[in-house]
Amino acid sequence: MNIFITGATGYIGNNLAKKLANEGNTIHALCRNVHTEVLQHPNIKIFRGDITNISSVQKAIENCGQVYHLAAYAKVWSKDPSVYYKLNVEGARNIFDAARNSAVKKIVFTSTGGTLGPSANKPVTEGDKRIGKPFTEYEVSKTEAENLCLEYCNKYNMHIVTVNPPRVYGPGIITESNAVTRLIKLYMAGKWKIMPGDGKRTGSYVYIDDVIKGHILAMQNGRKGERYNLGGENASYIEFFDLLAKLTGKKTHLIKLPVWAMMLAGNALQLYTKLTGKPPLLTPPWIRKYYYDWNVSSKKAQIELGYSFIPLETGLQKTIDWLTNNGKI
Repeated sequence: MNIFITGATGYIGNNLAKKLANEGNTIHALCRNVHTEVLQHPNIKIFRGDITNISSVQKAIENCGQVYHLAAYAKVWSKDPSVYYKLNVEGARNIFDAARNSAVKKIVFTSTGGTLGPSANKPVTEGDKRIGKPFTEYEVSKTEAENLCLEYCNKYNMHIVTVNPPRVYGPGIITESNAVTRLIKLYMAGKWKIMPGDGKRTGSYVYIDDVIKGHILAMQNGRKGERYNLGGENASYIEFFDLLAKLTGKKTHLIKLPVWAMMLAGNALQLYTKLTGKPPLLTPPWIRKYYYDWNVSSKKAQIELGYSFIPLETGLQKTIDWLTNNGKI
């Protein structure tokens, strides 16, 4: 089958493209750089362009029966905040319009667990009302893109399914979207010394292979207009780092950095950015997320899609082995 994928040079998209290509599918990948090394595969065809140019999208999507839309602007900061809307909302609109013009049967749209908001006394489900407003421009834009999915499903009877992965980790390209693996790498190298907040805040950690499997299952079994959490094991920072210490044999003393102190640092970084134009590592809106728990329930995906995920300890061991065996440390 011919399958169109955006974001194939990104962390999740690259793993997905190679998985589907290895299964014998022909992948149409839309890229700015047609000579990118990360997409060298006999079953991957690279088309020059990007999601803001609908004519390049239309050319790449022709004769494809399925679409996976993963491309997004997910960085913590942009000199021009409108770039989030331009790439994440208008970019999605271009994909959906091109798919409609080409009579594509099914689309899987990759959003983020951040659109569901933080959790309170139980893991967040797809149907829960969000607690509070979105924290970042990224969350705002992805929320609008999810609404766009529903609009196209209802208005044009398109079959679009949304998936919401939380904290993804494991083998693959080390990018901003693979932040957890970068953290593991730094810890193994003895360069990570911070425990965020009091260490008790929780989140959902999901291994990359499970996320890829979840995308494919969403394409096969997902219901039109629905969204599915592709979560993993919910764990606190203390539990996460205790597992790392156990599996690596490296017990590092981590300094607990209160969120208020992180906020002060974030404001200082923001001022530095204004003076120099250099992107900050974190911004205050992203740091505020550390005040909350981000537990996720994947029961809907497990029941409707047949989704499953491996334990955090198993996934961390696989990641540690990959980093070690591939000379990443």
